[in-house]
Amino acid sequence: MNIAVIGLGVLGASAARSLALAGAEVTVYERRGPLAGTSGTSFAWTNSHHKNPRPYHDLNVAGMAEHAELAAAPGPVPAWFAGTGNLEWAEDDAGAERLAASVAELLDRDYPVEWISPARARELVPDLRIPDQVREIAYYPTEGHVIPALLLARLWGEACDLGAELRCPAEVTGLSEVAGRVRVETPGDTDTFDAAVITTGRWTEPLTAAAGHRIPMADPDAAGSATVGFLGYTTPLPVRLDRVLTTPRLNVRPDGGGRLVLQGLDLDADADPAAPPAPDGPLADELCRRLTDLLAGTGDVRLESLRVGQRAMPADGLTVAGFLGGSGKIYAIATHSGITLGPLLGRLAAQELVTGSPAPALAEFRPDRLLGRDDLPPLQPARRPGEQ
Repeated sequence: MNIAVIGLGVLGASAARSLALAGAEVTVYERRGPLAGTSGTSFAWTNSHHKNPRPYHDLNVAGMAEHAELAAAPGPVPAWFAGTGNLEWAEDDAGAERLAASVAELLDRDYPVEWISPARARELVPDLRIPDQVREIAYYPTEGHVIPALLLARLWGEACDLGAELRCPAEVTGLSEVAGRVRVETPGDTDTFDAAVITTGRWTEPLTAAAGHRIPMADPDAAGSATVGFLGYTTPLPVRLDRVLTTPRLNVRPDGGGRLVLQGLDLDADADPAAPPAPDGPLADELCRRLTDLLAGTGDVRLESLRVGQRAMPADGLTVAGFLGGSGKIYAIATHSGITLGPLLGRLAAQELVTGSPAPALAEFRPDRLLGRDDLPPLQPARRPGEQ
């Protein structure tokens, strides 16, 4: 069975690896380069916060478990996953009420979370600066973070070891079913395959439309919308932090080599992909001030880069995973939770493509619910801690 995978972010690499492990001949088309899309601008926090309805929460929990299982398997590449947990707190009454409600909902779902003291939090993160009014901190021990480039190295490297082929740069301009096969068109070339998998992130809508089954996506270029957000990447810092922090003014995660990734959700209202800010301008200064307030050892922080991330979000905010039409030839995966769900969705997609056996976990996320729809309201941006 020969299968085309279109797009080489985390989802595409995961699908390619799982398909190759299942014995398929895999050809990956990538128009620019690995991590050129959403995977390269992700806060990369593995979690299941505010993931509703319940099947979406459960899918994300399964995605977290998939990461832990993959990370525990032998592999020569550097560590790409840290399941070291997340700390979150509130600093005012309204925030405390929201956090308490969120923790109660997660506890009701048997999601690992506990309240700890500031002293215990400082044992976990010795350089943490906690405001005096904070008395309780929510600790999520099974959450973690990913370094996307290293995760892609693990997934795509294993796919290559099993014979997967990469065509890059190769922009897919046409996708169609012809005589029981899938025709993949690029400028100046056409190939046919037994099946194809679309993992093109925020470019999902035009490619699925070309295949005759348009999946509506939230506009990835809309300034200040749910799809866009700033990410600051620091210089190496002498700070003791090995886990995620989601706080009222700043989210932080390690990015390897002493570097940190910074995210201020309230600042994202000004995010515009058409006008990326300078890494030494006023926005960068604000992110750095917030980091200095949060962690000791960061007084000399500078940003090496300041990016406007563009999220791949199906129009209803939920994951899409399944066949387009009834022939079982073209499969689409699109999700805002690509880092958390990537390894899991790749494995389940390969199962459905190679064996024809449906994955029950994907039953609520089939593309049919969205095909051709233009009546969905705009998605609400994430502006508070614990949201993404």
